[in-house]
Amino acid sequence: MPELPEVETVRRTLNQLVAGKRIERVTVSLPRILQRPKEPSQFAELLVGRTIVSVERRGKFLRILLDGLVLVSHLRMEGRYGVYEQDEPVELHTHVRFHFEDGTELRYKDVRQFGTMHLFRSGEELELPPLNKLGLEPLDESFTLKAFKKVLAKRTTKIKPLLLNQEYVVGLGNIYVDEALFTAGIHPERPADSLKPAEWTKLYEAVRFTLSRAVEAGGSSIKSYVNGEGDMGRFQHELLVYGRKDEPCSKCGRCIEKLVVGGRGTHICTSCQPIPKSRLSVKLNGK
Repeated sequence: MPELPEVETVRRTLNQLVAGKRIERVTVSLPRILQRPKEPSQFAELLVGRTIVSVERRGKFLRILLDGLVLVSHLRMEGRYGVYEQDEPVELHTHVRFHFEDGTELRYKDVRQFGTMHLFRSGEELELPPLNKLGLEPLDESFTLKAFKKVLAKRTTKIKPLLLNQEYVVGLGNIYVDEALFTAGIHPERPADSLKPAEWTKLYEAVRFTLSRAVEAGGSSIKSYVNGEGDMGRFQHELLVYGRKDEPCSKCGRCIEKLVVGGRGTHICTSCQPIPKSRLSVKLNGK
């Protein structure tokens, strides 16, 4: 699933490609992608004649701002956007096409068919699902160490599932949580309330650093991710632990291990990210 760096890269690319274009008509081939309104004809009717003002982002969601409306789009597992000339062949699994007056089209393709689209009046989208319960934006000025600790520091839950919870901090998925925890030297099973002030500072800085570097590299193309121009990301070449099971740690040389935390495959270096004492005790006692 695309995480913040990938969605931000798509946002930036689409903003260059479609801002200022006016929609002539809309073709919907897979109605279930539409969540609001659900009726394809109503969805299309609302968009005809509208001009795309800009493309923004909230967490892992794209916000396509039009004159008077906002289209909120989630790519889910393998959704992708691309801009084409209207006479170019339509690829398989292309489910929504926004036909522009200049003869180009914005096409949404989704092999897994899990993506969603919600249409709102401008401003309304932030007050209603799916955006109304989203947490802190980690690359925004409002994301301070104080704000980060305020939403997480007193919780007894393991730190990795907390970082994955979009109601606390948005945009982080499995890849970047693993990378940030490794950079900060924190085991993913540490309860949040066990972290010391210095560790919170390290984790806060690691989250910002990891996401910023990934955005600069255009995201990570682990599976099928490409940006709005069809280009792959480059950050997968800089990953320190994710996807590197049995490879040597870049810091200490010990093999990267993979375990399951909160139901998610998790990559760690047990030397650089010490195991919690309580869990170590359980292992030694054979329980």
